[in-house]
Amino acid sequence: MADPLLLVTNDDGVHAPGIRALAGHLACLGTVYVVAPDREVSACAQSLTLKHPLRAERIGERIWAVDGTPADCVNLALAKLLPQRPDLVVSGINRGANLGEDVFYSGTVGGAREGTFFGVPALAVSLAARAEADFGPAAAFATRLSAMVLEKGLPERTLLNVNVPDVEYGELRGFQVTRLGKRHKAEPVVKSTTPRGD
Repeated sequence: MADPLLLVTNDDGVHAPGIRALAGHLACLGTVYVVAPDREVSACAQSLTLKHPLRAERIGERIWAVDGTPADCVNLALAKLLPQRPDLVVSGINRGANLGEDVFYSGTVGGAREGTFFGVPALAVSLAARAEADFGPAAAFATRLSAMVLEKGLPERTLLNVNVPDVEYGELRGFQVTRLGKRHKAEPVVKSTTPRGD
């Protein structure tokens, strides 16, 4: 039986430390392809680029940088870049949690959700930390969970939105399935004037 094929994307950009840690850990499960935005495009939800042609640049072995959103990346990967349909889409690791209504704005979750539209099980993985953090424990946990999904599957058009606390891997005692809560709050609007007086 062939090794599983895993597609990894994110919204923090192809060079972000979270995606590097994730792809590195997932390699023990199968063949990993990274197709991710060429820059940070946070809070883009599941938007698709329609106003210009997408450019995909191969920057490494099985690694592409795309001038689009995470949903663009998954769409392009499945339609053109991958040699076959992936067994799993994993989006992340996002810096900062994706909780409550925030998931509807999240590019990390949008990338995973795009996979489910193609019938591929998907995970969106976020590290609940804002400062510099070690993504290794979250990547190890995501790999453990990915192995379970590859073995047991998920219901059709289902994704798991996973938030990992910023702790050492040995401190993670397991996981809990929860309902989507309410968390969204409007950010304050800051009024300012440009040097030109606008």
